[in-house]
This record gives sequence, C-alpha cells and structure tokens, in this order.
Amino acid sequence: MTRTTPADLVLVNARIHTVDPLLPEAQALAVRDGRITWLGADSGAARWTGPDTETVDAGGHLVLPGFIDAHNHVRLGSDDACVQLAGVRTLTGIHQRIRAWHTAHPYAEWIEAEAFDYSAIPDGRMPRAEDLDPVTGDTPAFVLSYDVHTAWLNTAAMRRLGIDKSRTDLPFGEAETDPETGEPTGFIKDFAVKGLSRDGHRALRALGVPWASPDRQYGRLAQSLDDAITYGITTVVEPQNSLDDLALYERARAEGRLRSRIVAALFHPRGTTDADLDDFAAAARKYDDDRLNVGPLKLYIDDVVEPRTAALLEPYTGCGHHRGDTFYPPEEFAELLTRLDARGFQCFVHATGDRGIRTVLDAVERARSANGPRDARHQVVHVECLDPEDTPRFKELGVVACMQPRHSAPEIAGPGKDWARNVGEDRWHKAWPMRSLHEAGAVLAFSSDWNVAEMDPMVGIYTAVTRRPLGGGEPWMPGETVDVETAVQGYTMGSAYANFLEHERGSLTVGKLADFVVLSRDILELAPEDIPGTVAETVVVGGEIVVTAS
Repeated sequence: MTRTTPADLVLVNARIHTVDPLLPEAQALAVRDGRITWLGADSGAARWTGPDTETVDAGGHLVLPGFIDAHNHVRLGSDDACVQLAGVRTLTGIHQRIRAWHTAHPYAEWIEAEAFDYSAIPDGRMPRAEDLDPVTGDTPAFVLSYDVHTAWLNTAAMRRLGIDKSRTDLPFGEAETDPETGEPTGFIKDFAVKGLSRDGHRALRALGVPWASPDRQYGRLAQSLDDAITYGITTVVEPQNSLDDLALYERARAEGRLRSRIVAALFHPRGTTDADLDDFAAAARKYDDDRLNVGPLKLYIDDVVEPRTAALLEPYTGCGHHRGDTFYPPEEFAELLTRLDARGFQCFVHATGDRGIRTVLDAVERARSANGPRDARHQVVHVECLDPEDTPRFKELGVVACMQPRHSAPEIAGPGKDWARNVGEDRWHKAWPMRSLHEAGAVLAFSSDWNVAEMDPMVGIYTAVTRRPLGGGEPWMPGETVDVETAVQGYTMGSAYANFLEHERGSLTVGKLADFVVLSRDILELAPEDIPGTVAETVVVGGEIVVTAS
C-alpha cells in the first residue's frame, strides 16, 4: 500500500453525495489544511490515516456539502426581546400575545413585536394604530411584519416618532394616510427599503427605538449564526447590510461566533453616490477572505404582494387599476444597473411581481448591450410571480434565480392567503415556478429568507419537493415541484455558483474547502414527508468539526 502524508481528518463509512458529476458518490474522504485531499472507497482511507489523524465514522449516514443559504438575514434574525407573533392568525390572538407581554413587563418603555401576519387583520385590510391602542395604552408600540417590509405603530409610537399628517415621508419608511382625513394610520410601508438602510437605522436609534440599537443587532446576529451552523449551513449570504453593520461581523469573528462563512451584500438605496460606491469597493477589498467576504450590491425594484406593493403586469384582484409600483422608473433603473455593471458590481435585485421581474431582466439586457456580455451573475431575488414569457430570459441573460421554496407553501401563500388572493387564481401558475426555471436551464440558488421563514434547509427542501404544508396536506401548484437532488443542488452548488464560490464550495471535490454535513437521515431515499426533522449530526467547516450530535 502506497503511503501518503497523513490527513488531519478522515471521514469513513459514509454515503457521500458529492454534488460533483465527475465523482457523484464516495464512502470516505480525507482533509488536510482545511481542504479535501481525497475521496474514494473506505478501503483507501487507511493510507491517509496517521497517529494524529482524527477519524470520523459517519455510521453509514448521508453526507452532503455544507449548505449555502443564498439569502438569509442573520443580522436581522429573531429578537427574544420582542413579542413573538409568528403563527398568530387573528387580531384577537395578536392582542392576547401583546397583552400578556405587557403585563409581564409593566415598566417597559417600548412594546416591540415581530412577525405579524397580514392575514391576521380582518377584511383583508392593513393594520392601523387603533388596532393596537386598546392593548398598549400610552406605551409606544413598534410591530414588524413577518417579512420585515412593513411596520405597525400605535398612537403613542406615532407621537414619539413625530409622525403626523405633515410628516409622513420618514427616514425609515412611508406612513400610510387615511384617504379621507389625510391622517397617518399607523401602518408604515417601505420599511425594508428605508428602515433597514444605514440612514433608517440611524434615525430609529436616534429616536430611541431599542430594536435598532447595536447591542440588540448583535444579539440577533449571534443567535442566528449559532442557529445557522447547527442546521449545517456552512455559508450564509446576508443580503442587505450597510457599512456600519460590518463591525458586527468583525465582533462575531473575534468572539468565535462566526463559525459559518459569510458573504455580505451592501445595500444600495436610492441616493447612493459614486463616493458611496468607492467606499463599497474599498470594503470589498478589505473583507475578502474565505470567512468574511463583502461585495455584491442589494437593490429593490418592487416590494411585496401581500400589502399590494409588488409591481404586477395586470391589476391586483379586486383593486381596480392598482398594479403596484416600481421604486425606479424602468428607464432609470436600466441606466442605474448599466452603470453598476460597468463598474463590475454584482447586483442582487429584490423583485417579486411579474412586472418588477421583467423590469430587472430588461435592465440586465440593457447592461449587456451597453457594456458587452460578462459573467456578472446578477440575481433576481424571490421570483415569486414570474410571467412565462420571461422564464427563458434567465438563462439567456445569465441571471440567477435566487428563490425561497418555503414561501411557496400553501399555508403561507396558497388559497385563502393574502398572496394567492391578491394575485388571483388565473395567475397562480406564475407562482414560484422552480421547475419551469430549472427545465429552462436557469441557475437556481435556494435559500431560507430567515427570519421571514424557517432557516432549516430541510424545510426548504421539503417544500421545493412537495409544495405541501409543513404538516402535510394538499399541494399547491405541484407542477412546479423539483426532485430532491435538484433541491439539494440549489442549496449547495447552485448557491455557490450564484456567489462566485463554485471553485471553493458547493460540492465535495478534491481541492475545495472541507465544508460538509452528516445528516441523521438519508433525504435522497426518504419519503418526502419524512425530510422535515432530519438534523445535522456533524458539521465540518474547513476540516474542523464545529457541531456534533449531543
């Protein structure tokens, strides 16, 4: 037997699904200096094993590349100091949760809550301050929607934040007004675009909203990072950051909380200057290693379907002529993306409505015409309502479809929910067309969109494969499901490619970083309904075991 230099770590007795078509399966692998040096049969592992080699017996379990969550708001996270409204389906239920919290914290200066569901508000309307006032009294209340695209304030909070009929264009959003009186209602739109920006966060901090404080931000980040690595997510793409936020990642790294690798995109709101872009480019040069990488730009072209702020080609069902708006006129957006493309920036563009998506694709086409084709890998993020005419354009233009399978679940967006109701049944065939895009040759990058939905990749894979509720039941639009291998590809190599990481991550290949996960069940062989509940028993990042089953 030919001897080699011993490995630092050897994994044996595994069913390794490599996501590498040149060597799809293996039983064992060896790691040296944080990289994979060998894959093969168990019989070959001995020659890589020395007295100091750490050996991991996978017990015959499935091994996959570490998951790459292509759109995960770990910096927003979930906040233990907030009233938790996830899963509450009625206004009465919201009142009960807030009242119980307020009773337990009678001296709190603010009542803060997160994850309210639009469908909990009666009659399909948006919430108002008067809906909160009975259970909050004179304590200001700040409530975020489950998608963090809107905020809901009580009367006391509007007073504290200086919102009145003469001041509705806010640094952290746009206050909705009553069409008859002109008075603000307490519902704040465009929070994701303005409230999560550098200026928006600074304004909220200056106004004393505790949620926006640096310590609360870091607490959310640290907890989300702990959760991510536990789920086997070895690379997180955090899609929306300001330069101020980068210090949070540096702190996490210094304190040993940055066990997953991070790609941090920088937010490009309207008004971003050339000087800002110079600062972004400088940050990309500064943070450019395999643990923390900064560089892509995040933009918005539209908002979300539930409050009818996404841009649709045809009017919302039952809303007359209202089609939603784009944040930029199409011509202006095309010029902007062309300038950013010319400077070499990769752009992640939030687009949910079919008109919003088309506007982005048109802009990419303009950029390619003006600048010449390049491997830009611009992303359309979400792709919730796609007109079939635009499906082939993703491959033609080299645009990545960054999608969140969980959002397509019936209990979130299906019949009876605001998404399906607002779009109308005649357009349901446009909903999250994962299979159509895959069959058209588009690159799919899958992700959770935590904390909008569960972070666990098993939940996303299950939904991509079944389009069923998490607890079982009838599927919604099952013609757009994908098989398990395709879903795994979306969470590994697809997301790696989407972020220019395919030469380092995304598959278990000799020479790549040794990021992998040993699962408790073989999801490639399981009945789909058994995929949820599968856990990461062992997680390895750069050849270091960072999670083991307790």
